[in-house]
Amino acid sequence: MIANRALKLLGHRVRRASIRQLLYSISTPVFKSNIYKRVLEKSGSEAPKFLPTDIWPGNANRGSVTVEGDFECLGTVIRDADKPWLATSVSEAWLTSVSEFDWLRDLRAVGSDAARIRARELIARWIETHGSHWQKTSWRPSITGVRLANWLGQREFLAIGADTTFLNQFDGSVQQQNRHLQHTAKLIPTGFDRILAYKGLILTALSAKNSRQLTRWAKLLDREIDVQILADGGHVTHSPSIELSLLRHLIDIRSALRDAKEEVSHTLQTAIDKTAPMVRFFRHGDGGLALFNGSDEDEGWLIDVVLTRSEARGKPIDSAPHSGFERLAANRTLVLMDVSETSPSGYDQQAHAGTLSFEMSVGKERVITNCGAHFGATEAWLDAQRTTAAHSTITIEDMNSAELIPAGGIGGRPSSVSALRREADGNIWIDASMLGYSGQGATNHTRRLYLSANGGDIRGEDTVNAGDSQKFVARFHLHPTVQASLVRQANSVLMRTPSGSGWRFKASGGVISLQESVYLGIPGEVKRTEQVVISAATQNGTGQIKWAISRLADEK
Repeated sequence: MIANRALKLLGHRVRRASIRQLLYSISTPVFKSNIYKRVLEKSGSEAPKFLPTDIWPGNANRGSVTVEGDFECLGTVIRDADKPWLATSVSEAWLTSVSEFDWLRDLRAVGSDAARIRARELIARWIETHGSHWQKTSWRPSITGVRLANWLGQREFLAIGADTTFLNQFDGSVQQQNRHLQHTAKLIPTGFDRILAYKGLILTALSAKNSRQLTRWAKLLDREIDVQILADGGHVTHSPSIELSLLRHLIDIRSALRDAKEEVSHTLQTAIDKTAPMVRFFRHGDGGLALFNGSDEDEGWLIDVVLTRSEARGKPIDSAPHSGFERLAANRTLVLMDVSETSPSGYDQQAHAGTLSFEMSVGKERVITNCGAHFGATEAWLDAQRTTAAHSTITIEDMNSAELIPAGGIGGRPSSVSALRREADGNIWIDASMLGYSGQGATNHTRRLYLSANGGDIRGEDTVNAGDSQKFVARFHLHPTVQASLVRQANSVLMRTPSGSGWRFKASGGVISLQESVYLGIPGEVKRTEQVVISAATQNGTGQIKWAISRLADEK
């Protein structure tokens, strides 16, 4: 059994491997060699002629932890960490975050001489251990691109009180990393990583005032924007978190080009104008993001800053057919529904099997959610959070709606997903269908969703077409702040939000229960919560459940 799984995983990796990935893998012995090290060391240590301005705020509390000698990242503190990038028994996500050096902003937020000294010490140690020695994670093109942008953006902060030895060492490492990134740019496989790498190359070209290189990388960025940003402004990954990250990086590039008095391409400007409304599309009333495809809430105040600096005033659309999402808003009630097809290979690394799931919030309070995504120092939640059971939708025979590859990505997937939106007198209906559940052509799931004009009545109907006596379960994960109690006689659940608003969840066609769940939507935290579960089975190849969520004040 284990051998079969291993062979299947190997098969997935072979099918997903691109020529670029294979060439990159073949090149790794070269990157590790002393000859390549000497090639990079010939890059020189010329001081930058232009420095981009880092426009994002840091966290002074986290920075203070680092100044004191510890290190905090993704909600986990490592004690006495002088070389956190060498930490063991930590996740790939943790090492990636450390190696990108976003945490330099936290030290800048502290702003003291001690913070500058600590930042310089950590950078000097990274150069000592990783600067001329290629490492699989820290020298990955996307990570190198982000690190270069961060180093250049913080150089002015670092330079105050620094000696010539450090500055020469720092500038020399920037040149070496940039040279390596230029060598590997053509080997970056399809995906969001390309934009991160091109950002580093563009900012480094600006810092050197190398117009030839700037033109080259800016054209490649424009080409990638055309591929990755869909007609409605959504990103091809269908991930709200990547949508927000994309907007931040594009704003950084535009800001640097403006400050350097260089032209901002029409493609780049249009991308920002299209992406900002989609970030607004994915926001709940509390200001945070919806939890689809590897996303957490993020910080609402920071999203406000990003949207302000985007200078894009476009409002969120109601229907995003290219991205595959529907937004139903009435009164203070908001419902966001995933009706997307699975992201194509290369963009599905973080994809979840959550098609036809939805989230519901009322004002600033979340009620129905997906479980979200937790990226911490361990990978304990990495596989579980991607499953269909971690989303507010249907699971059939305990299978995922799309096959999840343990190493990341999607294998078998639905053959098609479609949605029809209708509106009348402020009422909204969505009819969505998924054909080929988990890649099985004879298994289908149809979800009908209705939101009343006053926002107090949400109704749903889930239909499963499969073999006879196939068990299926509808899950509705509750936000941790929602209090719930089961009323067995009425086949319903009473729910109350922190503000005191009461809601009744009723169901027919299955057995309703209240079970434990987990909420991974707050960065760095894992919270216990509950889920409403409706269990049913098909008869003669078909099964159907109906459910309704109604505000108690609206019930007659």
